[in-house]
Amino acid sequence: MNGEHSEYHSQLRTLNPRRAAHLRRWVWNAGCWALLFPLLASLVALTGCAAAPKPLPLTGDVFHDAPLAIGQGPPRDKLLWQYRLALAEMRRGQLDAAKPLLDDALLTLGGLHGKDAEARKSRRLFQQESQKTFIGEPYERAMAYFYRGILYWRDGEMDNARACFRSAEFEDSDAENGEYQCDYTLFDYLDGFATAKLGGDGADGFKRAEQSAKGAKPPAYDTKVNTLVFLDFGPGPTKFGGGEYGEQLRFRVPNSPVKAVEVQLNSQIANIKWADDLGFQATTRGGRVMDYVLANKAVFKGTTDAVGDIALISGAILATGNDNKTRNVGAGLMVAGLLGKIASAATTPEADTRCWEALPQFLALGQFKLPPGEHTATVRFLNADGKAESKVTKQATFTVPASRDAVVYISDQSTTPQTQ
Repeated sequence: MNGEHSEYHSQLRTLNPRRAAHLRRWVWNAGCWALLFPLLASLVALTGCAAAPKPLPLTGDVFHDAPLAIGQGPPRDKLLWQYRLALAEMRRGQLDAAKPLLDDALLTLGGLHGKDAEARKSRRLFQQESQKTFIGEPYERAMAYFYRGILYWRDGEMDNARACFRSAEFEDSDAENGEYQCDYTLFDYLDGFATAKLGGDGADGFKRAEQSAKGAKPPAYDTKVNTLVFLDFGPGPTKFGGGEYGEQLRFRVPNSPVKAVEVQLNSQIANIKWADDLGFQATTRGGRVMDYVLANKAVFKGTTDAVGDIALISGAILATGNDNKTRNVGAGLMVAGLLGKIASAATTPEADTRCWEALPQFLALGQFKLPPGEHTATVRFLNADGKAESKVTKQATFTVPASRDAVVYISDQSTTPQTQ
């Protein structure tokens, strides 16, 4: 090595000073880049391939998985698991068990909405969307408030129920720019109905509900109604990534075999059509179809990748030239090309496809006047021809109090029979 080193300096002495200075600079730069490349590779590996925590032993049973994930899983997923477990509890008739889960989720949601440090990080170029704290898309956040509003109404807390329905309206609105307004029929209808029950004028809520109705036409308010049956059915929207890099957040809405419900209470039988479609809500804002594209990241990745290719090819051609200056330029271009390819590889534009997949497609509401005491609701889910779907009949027993409304929640995914 010492001999080679001496030979190198001996050759430098035979060159003119200017040529020798160029050669020294070229060797120095080459050595620096040779040292820098492993460091850059290590940084990229640390950025995109950080050691993942040991996966939780999930079973597919939400009553096992959700408590485990809430207690031991990544904090960024806690809200999603609270959503999932709360709805599962409601569907097996444990409405009281759902309340603290939704309370904690909505408290967290209120504190993080738009302020979460991880959400800000995810807007940077080298941070995956799925690394941010999950709060859900607007339709998911709105449904968390909607379900909590149902439970408040059941407890006779009409003012809190109304506040939840208004919060659900807010989640579906662009309050900052006013580009679109809430177009859920039930949220507006229940906002006005709660106001009427509290002795106020619910006309504004009813008017908004009429204007946004795409399914069942909302009935006029009758404050003597003392039993509300909240119904949901059909498979709801799920998410997937589209586009070259998976940067487009898209939704898949399966076709629901159930289109309406028949509710029997004592001698009363009501055929109830859906009021809101979550498939429509997931894919639109204010009635306009939305393209959920993480454009900045996708463009950056595509641009840096293409520029890196061009620089590498151009640099390789120039590096084979006879002129030292040309070869130096070629080497520089190859370095720039490699850096561009590294930056492109480290950019993660994939959309966040974490999803509250148990949500329904359709929401509906039945209203009844019943005497105080115990009653049993029988619910049949009907197909497009108005015929009952086989094996999809639910029963729930409940009590109508003398002093407040009875509230019943039944889904096509509910256990049956059950007592609420």
